[in-house]
Amino acid sequence: MSTNRTPPGRLSPAVYRRRRLVVLLGVVAVIVAVVLIIVRPGASQGDEKDASPTTAPETTGPASTGAATTAIPTEPAAADGDACTDAQVLVEAVTDKTEYGAGEQPQLSVTITNTGKNACVLNAGTNAQVFTITSGEEVYWTSTDCQVDAIDAEVLLTPGTPVSSSVPLIWDRTRSSTETCDGAREAVPAGGASYHLAVTVDGFESAERKQFLLY
Repeated sequence: MSTNRTPPGRLSPAVYRRRRLVVLLGVVAVIVAVVLIIVRPGASQGDEKDASPTTAPETTGPASTGAATTAIPTEPAAADGDACTDAQVLVEAVTDKTEYGAGEQPQLSVTITNTGKNACVLNAGTNAQVFTITSGEEVYWTSTDCQVDAIDAEVLLTPGTPVSSSVPLIWDRTRSSTETCDGAREAVPAGGASYHLAVTVDGFESAERKQFLLY
């Protein structure tokens, strides 16, 4: 009887089929590996080209200056009875008229006002007052040139309450000088001449000079 046998030295068709299947699976595995290398799962288009290192999160705290902050000392609050300061004293030069006819003598005085919030103390005595009359750049009369019996007088200034001279000074319309206190003095120009009065009290000067005319 006849039997189909594989000739000696030649493999059966089944073996060849298994070998071709193994080779085909190997090729597929290589293709899949190449695809995975080129296109990474989960990566967006252009990630490889534009990828950048992760930036550290910004801090929300204040930037350090590198030096400790120095506390600025505050001035103590003013209290009633403290010495007056420039910021709370308003001095005003006062005359009884703005124009004086021939023979009329100007009466000079001063008004002091505490513009602050606390009562303060200053020397308002005649020893701390200086009245000065000028015309242009020339000084014609100063109250301290021949002053006598000057006194000191501390005054408590209440906020918003003006204090004025109790007795005005009388100017006799002459030039003053420490060398003419006991003799005759020269009369100042009149005929409509313009003069200005300035007053200083305890070192506080009047904010403005008061203008007046002599005829």
